[in-house]
Amino acid sequence: MSAFIERSKGFFDSIGDRLQGVNLRQNGIFLALIALVLFFAATTPNAASITPTNFSNLVVQNGYILVLAIGMVMVIIAGHIDLSVGSVAAFIGGVAGILTVRPLEQDGWEWLPALPWWAGIIGAILIGAIVGVWQGFWVAYVGIPAFIVTLAGMLLFRGMALLTLQNSNIGPFPDEFRAIGNGFLDKEKTFNTLVGFPIDYNLTALVVTVLGVVALWVAVLRQRSGKIKYGQIVEPRTWFYIKNVILSAMVLYVGFQLSQANGIPITLIVLAVLILAYTVIMNRTPFGRYIYAIGGNLHAAVLSGINVRKVNFWLFVNMGALAALSGVLIAARMNSAVPKAGDGFELDAISSVFIGGAAVQGGVGTVTGSMIGGLIQGVLANGMNLNSVGIDIQMTIKGLVLLLAVAFDVWSKRRK
Repeated sequence: MSAFIERSKGFFDSIGDRLQGVNLRQNGIFLALIALVLFFAATTPNAASITPTNFSNLVVQNGYILVLAIGMVMVIIAGHIDLSVGSVAAFIGGVAGILTVRPLEQDGWEWLPALPWWAGIIGAILIGAIVGVWQGFWVAYVGIPAFIVTLAGMLLFRGMALLTLQNSNIGPFPDEFRAIGNGFLDKEKTFNTLVGFPIDYNLTALVVTVLGVVALWVAVLRQRSGKIKYGQIVEPRTWFYIKNVILSAMVLYVGFQLSQANGIPITLIVLAVLILAYTVIMNRTPFGRYIYAIGGNLHAAVLSGINVRKVNFWLFVNMGALAALSGVLIAARMNSAVPKAGDGFELDAISSVFIGGAAVQGGVGTVTGSMIGGLIQGVLANGMNLNSVGIDIQMTIKGLVLLLAVAFDVWSKRRK
């Protein structure tokens, strides 16, 4: 009996050694996303969940939530929360409408000259950053907890959205503005005609997809070699290649599907740029390291000389700007600024972050993890809609998914 126990112990120790360096939480949600996609591919009528049109709709319908999740994961890593992002998105959508549409079409704003669509977008995002300055001041320099400040902001900016829009909708937006939320890269297949591409696929989408996969491999290989160089723990070689081959295959498949529809959505391009930029910020800049340090151990961060107030202030400025961008995207997609836009966005963004592996206590989380968490929510909602699941069951399932994700985080910490 004792010999059997010793052999069993040696077996499990061997497995533990092999899994050393594998982030079980991050890889678990990645595998969960794959399982969800395969499940709905098998259960939706005529495999509707994996059609080119549905992939395109999935990106466009969830883009503004994923933008919010990028800012929200930074806030949560630092140990805060932001409940106001949905209201800010609605308010900024109204501001964008005033800057680009309303002066031309409604009474009361004749004194305000209409701005070009691009100036309206920049102006709206700047006003979103000012909203972040307002909230960051109360959190960072007055010391009021972010929960209270942003709860007040949720009410304040929802009211300002109603005042700005005077309880009515503003639209339609200029075509260039709408393209941000509903447009596609080279939808007319100009590149196909230019090079004489004979097959009826969007060549631009195919080329961008291949370049994206190449960039992915360059990035992950450089990151792995850097860790090895400095003696850090890395994933087992076999798992590293299996995971990234699967990820590359998924990207190529989605890109191929999009090439059969209208091409790559502009929203996806915006998201890709943001993901790349914020991944670099969080992993390779002092500001990103300060955020992790503050969330991991606030007292130690203060003693090490980090200007905690300054970091917290700029966190909320950044969140305000990203909430504004989300408001611009939803207004562009709906082709109208609506007072009730953004309802529940804060809950979806927070859920994406926690499902994506962020810790409740702060100090843990990644931009890519929050993106996977957001995609899990999006695929889940999309698949249930295609299967005609009632909204009551949908909300129940979403709540259970969030609860289980946080419960797993708490359980895994207790095991250590």
